[in-house]
Amino acid sequence: QVQLAESGGGLVQAGGSLRLSCVGSGRTFNTCTMTWFRQASGKEREFVATISPNGGSIDNADSVKGRFTISRDDGQNAVFLQMDGLSPEDTAVYYCAGCKTTTGGYTFWGQGTQVTVSS
Repeated sequence: QVQLAESGGGLVQAGGSLRLSCVGSGRTFNTCTMTWFRQASGKEREFVATISPNGGSIDNADSVKGRFTISRDDGQNAVFLQMDGLSPEDTAVYYCAGCKTTTGGYTFWGQGTQVTVSS
């Protein structure tokens, strides 16, 4: 069974940092584009950051540029999201998605990890 498991969420004060991890199992993800999304309560899911299979191409949402850093370690079959300078607007459930399809969707999704930023 192929799975993506996120961890690292929690409660942090504004200005603080968190590092999210997403570890894959059941297959290797080294050939896959990996992406972080988030969904705040009552809002639609939104793109956060994405990284290409070799890590050579990275893209971030404007709202997190300069604050969040996506990275991957294929030896650990994992992707990470370092989040610095957190603000209450970053409060959301963060999801890891793996293996982008030709139609723009993703084959695999994690269960999500809650990030709450207090003011």
